[in-house]
Amino acid sequence: MVNERKYMAIIKWSPFLESFEEMEKMFSDFLPAGRTGQNFMPAVDIYEDKDNVIVETQLAGIDPEQVDISIQNDILTIKGESEKKSEVEEKNYYRKEIRRGGFYRSVPLPAHVLGDKASAIAENGVLKISVPKAPEAKPKTIKIETRKK
Repeated sequence: MVNERKYMAIIKWSPFLESFEEMEKMFSDFLPAGRTGQNFMPAVDIYEDKDNVIVETQLAGIDPEQVDISIQNDILTIKGESEKKSEVEEKNYYRKEIRRGGFYRSVPLPAHVLGDKASAIAENGVLKISVPKAPEAKPKTIKIETRKK
């Protein structure tokens, strides 16, 4: 009898997802990529300064005119299309890692914002979106009236 050993892959178990990004990655692995199978989700950096929430994403090679940006209920959505060149489809690839096709990204912003006052600039392949923070609501003090009978 031959001593057979079976090896199993060790998978780190984590009872909780540590961030929304991990959850997005998990769902993106199971959801279909779309009609063409070429959709992708661009990575984003989100940070804030005193007055603004700033979102940056690399969209090198994508015409800024082909990108739509919207903000609704403090959720930023970036979507668009990168052009495919027909000559590329005819090549016999050894490796194909450059993503082409449609892209979509929706992220909740970390603060209440004034979406209608947002601005965006594309420079050197980086899209930078700046959204002013909404003024914080100040608590209103309510004086209680007392009435005697």
